Amino acid sequence: RAAGIDFDTPMREQDPPTGRCLIFVTPDGERTMNTFLGAGQYLPATALDESLIASGAILYLEGYLWDPEEPRKAMRRAIEVARSAGRKVAFTASESFVIERHGDDFRDLIDKGMIDILFVNESELATLTGEPDFDTGFDMVAPKVPCLVATRSEKGAVADANGVRATVAASPVAKVVDTTGAGDQFAAGFLSGFARGEPPEKCLRRGAIAAAEVISHYGPRPETDMQELMARSL
Repeated sequence: RAAGIDFDTPMREQDPPTGRCLIFVTPDGERTMNTFLGAGQYLPATALDESLIASGAILYLEGYLWDPEEPRKAMRRAIEVARSAGRKVAFTASESFVIERHGDDFRDLIDKGMIDILFVNESELATLTGEPDFDTGFDMVAPKVPCLVATRSEKGAVADANGVRATVAASPVAKVVDTTGAGDQFAAGFLSGFARGEPPEKCLRRGAIAAAEVISHYGPRPETDMQELMARSL
């Protein structure tokens, strides 16, 4: 709410509690997480506000919640609602181990044209395609989704939107403090440009700027007014 974001999912009145995540950050800024999904792993399709999904420009889904059965059903239903309303569906693979468990489902969604914007990093792309070479793997997936976005850490990011390919360098950071939330912030920046109808290169720049901000300090949330930062940096 402090960030101006509405949260419309109804609260559960009984156990289990809200999810928790313990994050351990090493001196080089890398992180590892021990996550308890809590009530999130019981999110049913009946909790979805379908009118809200149908009215939003982009539906954004996390692969992490593909593990539990109820959220998986809810996400499938959300995709149906969004596509029926002519909205875009964005999907992030989340982690390589998630793809190892659910790669067949994810590839099926891609092959059936259910995903409009797919976010992956280098290792996730390799796991999804079985191809260790980045360029080869990217070329395997790009024709199957209207917009493929791949992040490459310090090597920047690449996007292909309906055959228009763009690459940007990573935004400079004085010191990488904590990489927690880098992928999420990159996706947020990219989608903010995509929703405005901006070209792939500018969307990537927004993503790179957002990711650079969040890795410059501890914690997964920005400490800067992102609208002001974008206005200064673009």
